[in-house]
Amino acid sequence: MSDKRHIAILGSTGSIGTQTLDVIRQHPDRFEVELLTANTSAALLIAQAREFSPNAVVIRDEKCYREVADALADTDVKVFCGMDSICSLVAADGVDIVVAAMVGFSGLRPTLAAIRAGKTIALANKETLVAAGSLVTALAAEHRVAILPVDSEHSAIFQCLMAAGPNRPVKLHLTASGGPFRTWPRERIATATKAEALKHPNWDMGAKITIDSATMMNKGFEVIEAKWLFSVDVGQINVLVHPESVIHSMIEFADGAVLAQLGCPDMRVPIEVAISYPERLPLDGPRLDLAAAGALTFDRADTDRFPCLGLAFEAIRRGGNVPCAMNAANEAAVKAYLRDRIGFYDIAALVGEAMSDVHYIERPGLDDIFDTNRETYDRLAARLGL
Repeated sequence: MSDKRHIAILGSTGSIGTQTLDVIRQHPDRFEVELLTANTSAALLIAQAREFSPNAVVIRDEKCYREVADALADTDVKVFCGMDSICSLVAADGVDIVVAAMVGFSGLRPTLAAIRAGKTIALANKETLVAAGSLVTALAAEHRVAILPVDSEHSAIFQCLMAAGPNRPVKLHLTASGGPFRTWPRERIATATKAEALKHPNWDMGAKITIDSATMMNKGFEVIEAKWLFSVDVGQINVLVHPESVIHSMIEFADGAVLAQLGCPDMRVPIEVAISYPERLPLDGPRLDLAAAGALTFDRADTDRFPCLGLAFEAIRRGGNVPCAMNAANEAAVKAYLRDRIGFYDIAALVGEAMSDVHYIERPGLDDIFDTNRETYDRLAARLGL
């Protein structure tokens, strides 16, 4: 890799975005920041723009535009606002790789715009493939665009497949930490507070993703993503609870052999794998010490205590626009939970209702996906007073 790769980071002020910038910070000779975007975190976006001098930044919330524009007026950084600007700028000639790290369904539009423009996608936005997996993967194939996973589990599968060469696995084993309620009985989980749900034992993530981890909806999303990323049937995907988070995922071959990717819980590694592929670059950070790690434990996922995981399997088996409805309902329900409007298990109950109530479309087009998302979310948001 002799030339610098020019990176657009969608969601640069979030957990994945800031860690992507840390990887770039360690390799200024390999990467250059072309575009940074944020939703409302104006102060951090300004600081990032001053450090990395991108060609442009976009603050999605128009109310924050003047603050960002005024703060960067003495620089050469161009300042824009709104989703339309994001979708336009990801397609610019100067962009090589788009790190899609926006949270929620909002990440779909700019990811589609980047694919149409032929950009390599480093995908950290789960909802893109959950809501529109068949459409996104078909569009990527049409434009010959690589979608490289940033999730630690999918990156682990990706790395194992690279090592496997032409040998195809018969099963994918996605590992899950189990979240903060791994050992709790159902009765105690039912009364879990927002503060308790936000205490993830291993990973530092944003609030929405942390709640999704606590419900195990996050792992359900990853099951759906894995189907589309690796072209496997959902019956070939298994979820194992592995609280140490040392083995990030595994692939199993027809002869019974299992290949695993191990490492410390550090999201910068899968980020680096995606943006530097096919090379691997040095990274400062923790190193795995298996002797210190001690025993590695595994358990089967419990869909009774964590019904959101079972709902995700149901959604992808039903297919059509059901996963989109599931995702939209989950976004609304998690927002309500974070605002102390509903209880923990109400999230799964509301998602299940939305999946049952959606007007089923077997082969949805892009307009159908956007309509399903809007109608499902708006209906539930109105009911919950969001």
